[in-house]
Amino acid sequence: MKKWEMLPDRFKNESVRPYYDSLKKRGISLAVKRIFDFITALIMTVILLPLMCIIAVWIKCDSKGTVFFRQRRVTTYGKVFYIFKFRTMISDAEKKGTQVTVSNDSRVTGAGKFLRKCRLDELPQIFNVLKGDMSFVGTRPEVERYVDRYTDEMMATLLMPAGITSLASIKYKDEEKLLDGAKDVDNVYVNEVLPQKMKYNLEYLQKFNFFYDIKLMFMTFFAVLK
Repeated sequence: MKKWEMLPDRFKNESVRPYYDSLKKRGISLAVKRIFDFITALIMTVILLPLMCIIAVWIKCDSKGTVFFRQRRVTTYGKVFYIFKFRTMISDAEKKGTQVTVSNDSRVTGAGKFLRKCRLDELPQIFNVLKGDMSFVGTRPEVERYVDRYTDEMMATLLMPAGITSLASIKYKDEEKLLDGAKDVDNVYVNEVLPQKMKYNLEYLQKFNFFYDIKLMFMTFFAVLK
């Protein structure tokens, strides 16, 4: 971890400090986490490559557009990166609606509905894990305009890499249904859903250790099966 004095100014507040001090003491766990992420992502890339090729062909045959969806997100210390997902919506979907997806969203393609339900659209994020922009477990990366709305305490979630899964992701796996019917989806997400998710993300920082990450990965697996 960076020294406190080297953190971006927005991180250096009294709400973030307790989380920083706690993580600073877990340097070994953080190192093991990164080694595990890299090796596991490398193995998964080799194993899942045939499946990802099949999904890529399906997406191209199902609708016009690219195979992958790339979007600017925020990770460690406020760094901006491009997240990779399989495209599950029509081309230029962001120009035709909000950046949050609701239940029965008309922008979602036929193939996209299945991929999202089974979380297969998340598979390309193993490339983000290999690069070090993401981890298997950690706070889900948000777009910049949502991060701009973070409270001082919420900034603590950016002390670690963004994650593919988290306790918040498991608890809010049906997030789209919660937003269904909202007149102002962005407002409901930022003011109601996001604060609740952040409670779980901040709790994760307090409990963080390598074996807790493994537990959350298994919890995610069984949640997807359900």
